[in-house]
Amino acid sequence: MALSDDLRVEVGPLWDQTVRHPFVLELGDGTLPENVFRVYFEQDYLFLKDWMQLLGLGVAKSPDFDSARSICAFLNGGLIGEEALFRQVFRDMGLSDEDVDALQPLPTTLAYGAYLKSIAFGGSYLEIATALLAIEWPYLQWAQDLNAAGKKPDNPHYQAWIDIHDSEAMRDIVAAMRKDIDESVEADRERLMEVFHRSMRYEYMFWEMPYRGEAWPG
Repeated sequence: MALSDDLRVEVGPLWDQTVRHPFVLELGDGTLPENVFRVYFEQDYLFLKDWMQLLGLGVAKSPDFDSARSICAFLNGGLIGEEALFRQVFRDMGLSDEDVDALQPLPTTLAYGAYLKSIAFGGSYLEIATALLAIEWPYLQWAQDLNAAGKKPDNPHYQAWIDIHDSEAMRDIVAAMRKDIDESVEADRERLMEVFHRSMRYEYMFWEMPYRGEAWPG
């Protein structure tokens, strides 16, 4: 079995708990409370900045032009398409640019971002690729599952969020990162397992943050 498959198997039930989180299922059914989605959406926008740094340094540390092109194309698509979707949804929610600029991270967002920065600046290319795979692969999976089940929420923001994650760009980056991990002869299996598992834990916590409620003490 390929190393990327081993990474997924190694996290065990955490994978299913993440891609079938109640947040995801209710998003697909259209029953997710809008205030829960709003908290998630605001925090994911803040997370986008840490994601951008991870990808930027992934390009810088790429072992070859093909890997660099794959990440660069995905980064460019995120900064153009996904960031534009964020801004449009924020306008629909009644948030001004000043409101958006004033958003503050919750504890999970801050902790996850700090972890990704440590990987981006201090980790190898394969560690960056593994963290990126842990971010994008479960998103591709849950979006594909919802579409395969014929889920079509009436809320246009929910539908747009499903569509943007079941896309050619998502399939391409997941395939590219899996290829780089699987074909590397320098992979530190134990270290990549650690990065994937920790990143997946944060992915699960990112759903829990808006769904269960999270706030700074005091």
